[in-house]
Amino acid sequence: MPRSFINDQWRVRPLLASHIVALLLLTSWLWAPSRALWDQFDLQLFSLLNQPVHAAGLWAKTWAIGSMRPVDMGVGVLMLAVMLKANWVFSGVQVRKALYAFLATLVVMLLFRVGFAELVKLMGWQRPSASLVVEGAARLTEIFPGWEKRWDMKDSATRSFPGDHASVLLIWAMFISLFARNWNLLLVWVMAVVFMLPRLVAGAHWGSDALVGGVFLALLGLAWACFTPFAYKASEWLEKVTLPITRLLAKVPLLGRLSIIRGH
Repeated sequence: MPRSFINDQWRVRPLLASHIVALLLLTSWLWAPSRALWDQFDLQLFSLLNQPVHAAGLWAKTWAIGSMRPVDMGVGVLMLAVMLKANWVFSGVQVRKALYAFLATLVVMLLFRVGFAELVKLMGWQRPSASLVVEGAARLTEIFPGWEKRWDMKDSATRSFPGDHASVLLIWAMFISLFARNWNLLLVWVMAVVFMLPRLVAGAHWGSDALVGGVFLALLGLAWACFTPFAYKASEWLEKVTLPITRLLAKVPLLGRLSIIRGH
């Protein structure tokens, strides 16, 4: 694993830079003059993405499927597959520690999410989603009521800020960006953007829920996990704790051939 990332040292410059960018982004959303620009962006993006849904054609069906809860699970599996595929981003010997480091990073972000949610509530920053505010918005659950009953589609939220779904996708992409290069890096970000689109098309979230709230949380989580010794120590600890299990699983046919199990 490259020592430029997973090590036992504090990386003060990127740590501070992450906080500065995150705070500037949030400030731009809270400050009235720039908030007006964000609101205009939100409305224009929602109109662009949601208007074609009224036709109930391929565009609507594509994002209706993408808004289903089971698809979210599939996306999670695909995200893990990208990390666990040996020699795609990480070598076989790095895969397991990379996974542990990412899980530690995700936990840090979720802790920030809990605190930030309380701050948002206290300060009155919360708001309903686009589908509940914009007059004439196309609702996927109304266009495909049968799908909604069977697959639990997500197209609205009474509390849409910050974008939790987007924050997970963003911290995954940011984490892998510390390692990936060239077309691998491009593909990771294309995946993150595409997987964020269902919530934006359906109006479950505004664009700034993802680009402000999601990025804010992802940057803080990444900073305190990856630019401090935390990810390194958590990865080492998890490696030690799970070693008896992975050694046992390594003896299982087929399963033992996986890089995350055999460790190489």
